Amino acid sequence: MEFALVILVLAVIFIAKSVKVVPQQNAWVLERLGKYHATLTPGLNVVLPFVDVVGYKHSLKEIALDVPSQVCITKDNTQLQVDGILYFQVTDPMRASYGASNYVVAITQLAQTTLRSVVGRMELDKTFEERAVINTAVVNALDEAALNWGVKVLRYEIKDLTPPVEILRSMQAQITAEREKRALIAASEGRRQEQINIATGEREAFIARSEGAKQAEINKAQGEAAAITAVADATADAIRKIAAAIQQPGGQDAVNLKVAEKAVEAYAQLAQKNNTMIVPGNMSEVSALIGTAMTLMKRTS
Repeated sequence: MEFALVILVLAVIFIAKSVKVVPQQNAWVLERLGKYHATLTPGLNVVLPFVDVVGYKHSLKEIALDVPSQVCITKDNTQLQVDGILYFQVTDPMRASYGASNYVVAITQLAQTTLRSVVGRMELDKTFEERAVINTAVVNALDEAALNWGVKVLRYEIKDLTPPVEILRSMQAQITAEREKRALIAASEGRRQEQINIATGEREAFIARSEGAKQAEINKAQGEAAAITAVADATADAIRKIAAAIQQPGGQDAVNLKVAEKAVEAYAQLAQKNNTMIVPGNMSEVSALIGTAMTLMKRTS
């Protein structure tokens, strides 16, 4: 009975040692007698107990590695505090196990040295403007070296670029001056545009007034011309009517009578308006006019 119990316990231990269950997105490196034998994939795997040993366990998920902050010196000899995050993934578990004693430390150190080299080739202003260039350069350098470690470097992102306090003050002063410059330029452009708008408005108003005055003069001239034409037409019509009346019987006598009356009235008005008596030089003409007028009046009566 005791022997059977021992056999059962040994069987359970043997089975437990023979079966390996690998979780999803993991890879286990199997060593047989101290030598690499196989890579166990996710799921149920059967191994030789006491002979096969799981030497390394790797996660195949994407890993975010915080690269420690470090001081980099730019091309213009300015110290710059830089830190970032590195994203990588194990693609070859065997190489990750035997390619480096600790691939995480190797990647971290290589990322720091590569970053110092890339920043050292740039001036301070360029480091802020070309973060993408720095990230790409670090990824390319790491990815080439990490192939031997069974690791794929996916991307590198700079978290902070911190220059010294004195440089920060100078940069802030430069930014302030640049903003003030833009503000002054914008204000001057506004005043310039305002003056242009005022001048344009005054010019358009002057043109409008002159056009109005011109049209008024044209209208006045056209009105006066029309009035003159109307008066001339009326005068001509009256003359035509008088001429027609004169051609009628007794017309000539009526004209002579009218002329004589007007002459007598004119002499009378001259005598009334002046203290000096105006006497015609030829009194026979006046007598003739009066006689003519009396004769015409008798004929008409």
